[in-house]
Amino acid sequence: MKKIIFSFLLLLSAFAARTSAQTENNIIDEVIWVVGDESILRSEVEEQRLRAQYEGTPIQGDPYCIIPEQMAIQKLYLHQAVLDSIVPNESSVNTQVESRLNYFIAQIGSKEKMEEYFRKNSTELREELREMIRNQQIIQQMQQKLIGDIKSTPAELRRFFNQLPEDSIPTVPAEVELQVVSFEPPVPIEETNRIKERLRDFTERINSGSSDFSVLARLYSEDTESAKRGGELGFLGRGQLVPEFAAVAFNLTDPKKVSRIVQTEFGYHIIQLIEKRGDRINCRHILLKPRISIEQKENAIHRLDSISNLIRENKMTFEQAVMNFSQDKNTVMNAGLMLNSKTGTSKFEYQDLPAEVAKVVYDMNVGEISKPFSMIEPTTNKEVVAVVKVKSKIGNHKANMTDDYQMLKTFYENKKKQEFLNDWIAKKQKETYISIDPAWRNCKFEYPGWIKD
Repeated sequence: MKKIIFSFLLLLSAFAARTSAQTENNIIDEVIWVVGDESILRSEVEEQRLRAQYEGTPIQGDPYCIIPEQMAIQKLYLHQAVLDSIVPNESSVNTQVESRLNYFIAQIGSKEKMEEYFRKNSTELREELREMIRNQQIIQQMQQKLIGDIKSTPAELRRFFNQLPEDSIPTVPAEVELQVVSFEPPVPIEETNRIKERLRDFTERINSGSSDFSVLARLYSEDTESAKRGGELGFLGRGQLVPEFAAVAFNLTDPKKVSRIVQTEFGYHIIQLIEKRGDRINCRHILLKPRISIEQKENAIHRLDSISNLIRENKMTFEQAVMNFSQDKNTVMNAGLMLNSKTGTSKFEYQDLPAEVAKVVYDMNVGEISKPFSMIEPTTNKEVVAVVKVKSKIGNHKANMTDDYQMLKTFYENKKKQEFLNDWIAKKQKETYISIDPAWRNCKFEYPGWIKD
């Protein structure tokens, strides 16, 4: 199937290659395609080819055919978006720009090294990235407008499935549905006091000038990603931060001062303001997490073991155990049923489960309840104790309408959407002025309607 829906990686990555392309002295720039009022330059194609080569991204075919065609398709969408008055969400664009810049800094090592690597200052990089992310968002909105109303009825899906050749029916990997009871063993007051005292010591050292916040963050913060950047989080809106953290961070006014200790679901923090920009803030923090004692962990396991035995003896249902004992806020109101954030359903492939859970349930039977085990909760990265019950289990199999209705529905609707976009592109090709340099025409294009003469 042609991979156009929401797939515009080249828009995001091309700017990094511009510098590389500009250093190639043998490139003589020229217009190679014209699509409507927009031109495609040889240097732009070379930029994206070099970037794909640098990243190790395979291009299936001749890059001098594939890349300009993808760029031409993008221009068709962008031109239609202008006609339809589609504009991006600038706040979302800004957030993505800062997130991507922070990612580059984390990977390369520092802001200065990033600028040296791209041979541009951060302001220039920010503007180039903003343009590309804006275009990406506009294209996604344009596509969504075109295909957003495409749905399927049960009768349509049934006809589609019945007409599929046997060798075209997709194979579904083994899946499992799980219910969970989990809770976090209590942290001894002594451990909480130890963490707070350590953070108070950091604060005193920073305020006295004997230590730098960013150095302490690199050495001690347990937020490993931001620690690489000296605790810096990058520009974020209030809604992107947990409420307790945001309430304190957005009230900071003096970059030289350190906040009070803040408790969140992730642990304990101290915060330092770097810069405020409109409704976004850039700050750095140090996170420390209290440790659960072996004794508390063993007590939690023993407690869950007792609860599991009550369920096995039919003195309590698993759902009652969830309501009465579970502290997992993501599942407690759903009878303990775990939801797969990747698919939006309750079914998991084993590779999508937390490693500790997958290991426990792999050999379990439907209806069986596990022994208590400890695991790292994916959202907060804290250690919790849990028991799981296997609600359903399906091995590798050919898709069928009973077990895989939602998967088949998604498969069919995506097929209909792609066919619609294919037809739309073919129609736009006929309506749009397109000129291709003769030297660039000898291609087997994915869409044959580019050459009209």
